[in-house]
Amino acid sequence: MRYWLMKSEPDEVSIDDVAAAKDKTVAWFGVRNYQARNFMREMRPGDQAFFYHSSCANIGIAGIVEIVGDAYPDATQFDAASPYFDAKATPETPRWDSVDIRHLRTTRLVPLAELRSHPELEGMRLLAKGSRLSVTPVEPAEWRFIEQRLLQES
Repeated sequence: MRYWLMKSEPDEVSIDDVAAAKDKTVAWFGVRNYQARNFMREMRPGDQAFFYHSSCANIGIAGIVEIVGDAYPDATQFDAASPYFDAKATPETPRWDSVDIRHLRTTRLVPLAELRSHPELEGMRLLAKGSRLSVTPVEPAEWRFIEQRLLQES
């Protein structure tokens, strides 16, 4: 199993939206960065991800989700009415992918500043200067530290 961090703007999709889907899955779509897309292509069913709220008043880790399937072509790239439309993408040669996720649990919000305050996380990709990717891998030691130390301090 691998670990990931997936950023979403809560007004687009929040951890509460994923939780409300109950026993259903939610498509993670709209990624338009090749490196983030390539990370999505590495995801496998059973992998877990921190669900991170970004571009909002309270940014940070808000929950944990599970990847429930391999990456597949993101349908929004073909929809001219979508803000994620890509005129260069075709069904025969898609450029962008989606993955389906399932809610595992909502956590207390772990703000970016709190993550930065722990030397154990100094190598975390999220915390790298200029990091803006919406999907990044999380090292197992980082995952354990966050899950065992920060998420247990509720």
